Amino acid sequence: MKLSAAFGFLTDFRYALQASLPGTLKAVISSPSLLLKPALVSRIVMSYVWGLFANGIDGNSREIKIGLITQDAHGLVLDIGAGHGHTANYLDHDKVSKYVALEPNVLMHPQIRATAKAAGFEEADGTLVILSCGAEDTETILSTVGAVDTIVSVLTLCSIPSPELTISTLVRDVLQPGGVLLYFEHVRSPRDDVAWWQKLWTPLWQLAFDGCKLDRPTHLWIEGALNTKGEKIWKEGRRWGVKGEPEEHLWWHQAGRYVKVS
Repeated sequence: MKLSAAFGFLTDFRYALQASLPGTLKAVISSPSLLLKPALVSRIVMSYVWGLFANGIDGNSREIKIGLITQDAHGLVLDIGAGHGHTANYLDHDKVSKYVALEPNVLMHPQIRATAKAAGFEEADGTLVILSCGAEDTETILSTVGAVDTIVSVLTLCSIPSPELTISTLVRDVLQPGGVLLYFEHVRSPRDDVAWWQKLWTPLWQLAFDGCKLDRPTHLWIEGALNTKGEKIWKEGRRWGVKGEPEEHLWWHQAGRYVKVS
């Protein structure tokens, strides 16, 4: 792997620090006890970082999201790790009845509301629900909105806790039989040299990006999800990459559409 590709992430990392440092310092100065709560500090950092990167990342993946989300999302849609709610922009109102934005970082909720409202989804009419729990909290999801028809995950499974267990539990307990899981994630590269650098940089990268890990084989975990009986949970499924994406990319992406057995 070329060193220029291996060290290219440092530019984004520097931009992230520049974007988040003033606001984060202000928050810590206002409330010094935050120093004892690193997870909260990380979420403050991420709120500023995502403000810098979110629109650009969304724009770069617009074509693949149209082919993935607009085409297949239907019914009650659960967007895990909603960020700023960009998924709402890709939902077809003729097919989607409700947009449930799950985002543990409450600092992002105002932007979710603004983005969703612009796309025609509002809490006032019941077409928008915002949840502050994590994807692993299936009890809260079920008690609030019930089982869902579509689960959407966009650049989220890189940072959730216990990812293999969370994926299996979400699909088993929250997704309706015959429901669809749609994802677009950066995952561990199939190239050993790239994966080595992904693993090396992950401890540093996750500090600025709220636990985001570069080296998770998320696509393989989704593909291999099983039910409680140890049986395959998918009736059908496929995954694909991003056209023209460099093989040496530290953020190697995969998209996928999987349908749960009925």
